[in-house]
Amino acid sequence: MPSPHDPRQNQLLASLPEDEYARLLPNLELITVELSDVLRESGVQMHHVYFPIDSIVSVLYVLEDGASAGVAVVGNEGIIGVPLFMGGETMPGRAVVLSAGHAYRLKAELLKEEFDRVGGRRKGALHNVLLRYAQVRLTQMAQTAVCNRHHSLDQQLCTWLLLSLDRLPSNELMLTHELIANMLGVRREGVTEAAGNLQRAGLIEYQRGHITVLDRPGLEARACECYAVVRAESDRLLQGSAVQ
Repeated sequence: MPSPHDPRQNQLLASLPEDEYARLLPNLELITVELSDVLRESGVQMHHVYFPIDSIVSVLYVLEDGASAGVAVVGNEGIIGVPLFMGGETMPGRAVVLSAGHAYRLKAELLKEEFDRVGGRRKGALHNVLLRYAQVRLTQMAQTAVCNRHHSLDQQLCTWLLLSLDRLPSNELMLTHELIANMLGVRREGVTEAAGNLQRAGLIEYQRGHITVLDRPGLEARACECYAVVRAESDRLLQGSAVQ
């Protein structure tokens, strides 16, 4: 029976021209990722990169006392492994699965080899699209810092839910308040209150770790400007990003 999964469910892989995609395809390994799986540990060199297709991964920074805050969410638009092709090899951030599903795994050395491949007078399409994605990630991280400083928890939760929905094929998320609190860097009680506000407004329904978005336009109206900024930058840099 054919697999319902395809590497081109990941937008970066889908953007590649046939020749570059064909070189990667035999080495892409489909894996299942479970809630709270750690795909990248802080300061540890990665041996693989991951292209999510129907899962969401949070990039968290964890303090010495165990407190954490998320700086980015990655789904089918992106890749876990930016430090590898940026030349740093490691980064002080942990990549943790927030929404279980699937991803395609690729050995780190194969990604670097393809990233550095020269095609004529310029690098290949993968090289270009990964650099554009890195800029999108930097925008998201910078906007998250601004958002955490200047906007209410209700607004932050709306923005985070919308960013997550953009990376999933449905309007449902399997998340506990504790996981959301770790992502936003706040107390669990604050998330419970914020989620309750959104539920009373008819924007979401929350039951036992299962969040269903009922009114996406309403959620967008209630979110701060940060969601629109990150979404616009992603659309600008990644839509139709394959280099011909």
